[in-house]
Amino acid sequence: MGIASATAAAMLALTPASARAPELAMLETLNDGAWTLRLRSEGTSQRICVRTGRELIQIRHRQPNCDRFVVQDEADVVTVQYTCRGNGYGRTTIRREGPDVVQVRSQGIYGGAPFSIEGEARHSGSC
Repeated sequence: MGIASATAAAMLALTPASARAPELAMLETLNDGAWTLRLRSEGTSQRICVRTGRELIQIRHRQPNCDRFVVQDEADVVTVQYTCRGNGYGRTTIRREGPDVVQVRSQGIYGGAPFSIEGEARHSGSC
């Protein structure tokens, strides 16, 4: 029995993290529904309908089919770099403070011009 337990523990330790947990799982812990993103630098807010949490990754580039690369994937922080062919690229970090509050930082190029945003998103009801 001891050998079987040791073997199972060794196999788990050798299993890549991506095989043990879904990619960007933290985003799936966020509450579904409408979120209000308040942008600090612009003093504006926008409403985003969140179903998977991934809607918060591409704040400036709202189009589908952008290539994404996961840079950081932890329990409370994710960072994703993405490229939208013909329309620029971005890098977004989302830090979870709770199921209803996240901090968002994103920068990149959109429409040929640089952008840099920083803000707080809060769950604000249903979509």
